[in-house]
Amino acid sequence: MKTYVIGEIGQNHNGSVDIAKLLVDVVSRPIHDKLFNNELPVMDAVKLTKRDLKQELSASQMSRIYDNKNSFGKTYGEHREFLELSDEEHFEVYKYAKEKGLDFVETLCATGCLSMLKLFTPDKLKVASRDLTNLPLLEALAETKIPIIISTGMGGKKEIDDAVDIITKYHNDLSILHCVSEYPTKYENVNLKTISYLQKNYPDFTIGYSDHTIGIATPLAAIAMGAKIIEKHITLDRGMKGTDQQGSLAIDGIYRMMRDIRNLDLSMGVEDIFIEDSVAVAKEKLERSIATNKDIIAGGIITEEDIHMLSPGDGLKWSQKDQIIGKKVVEAISKDEIIYPSNVQ
Repeated sequence: MKTYVIGEIGQNHNGSVDIAKLLVDVVSRPIHDKLFNNELPVMDAVKLTKRDLKQELSASQMSRIYDNKNSFGKTYGEHREFLELSDEEHFEVYKYAKEKGLDFVETLCATGCLSMLKLFTPDKLKVASRDLTNLPLLEALAETKIPIIISTGMGGKKEIDDAVDIITKYHNDLSILHCVSEYPTKYENVNLKTISYLQKNYPDFTIGYSDHTIGIATPLAAIAMGAKIIEKHITLDRGMKGTDQQGSLAIDGIYRMMRDIRNLDLSMGVEDIFIEDSVAVAKEKLERSIATNKDIIAGGIITEEDIHMLSPGDGLKWSQKDQIIGKKVVEAISKDEIIYPSNVQ
């Protein structure tokens, strides 16, 4: 089964539709595994975030001085306003993603953001961790009947249960992502076993992982734990201005993560044990068969003291020794040669 991977652009477009489109270009580039000459599936979706600044922060917080290297305005309100794309600009990126064969996911941070649904319908709606307890917003999103993804980075079981109860009043197309709202997340705080907890406690929903660690190891481990969705911040350059850039994957990292995720998808297989057809050649060449440990003359009777195990593996196994022990040798067999059923009678 193919993992559903979301490249979170978030605010890493820095207020530019062109940068957002470049990130769409990056995640839609072919992924080629040189070792086996395989073309692998690219990311499934990109995601943008939309805020309604009238429903974002208190007046004092919006007007507070925001003077640092990542600021795009003198106050925090000006900074946030600079980073907001309009509904029409979101629509433009949506259309571009669709042209590239990608799904488009929207994180809507306020009921006022639902205005963009007049222009287009995202494939999925995302609820940020901070809005897990924003039940009026969750209800408004659920009423649209668009599939919803929630992140659990700031909530425990009660908060998740409350959110699930609200959303499932309208539909059951819900995914729950384990998440730790620490940027970047320290590895000792990731607690990937929460994925197993969510699978057991919410078996009716798709369980995934929204990652804020540095690197690509943790998303891969999350998939091995059973995560069906992976969300990861992406950027063109981790050195770009912006608070999320350093904790995001840049172009090379995106490529390596997707190559490894898609190869891991291929590796998961089925819950069974069997010998792959591709192993047959190695099995015959390397496995061992019953062989002579001394010269045995024609007419000689084979005893257990006459045999040991040598490659290749196209003869009898030790568990089949009863087929030759006590049997008469038809023609002489030299030392260290495989004994085949046709050699005895």
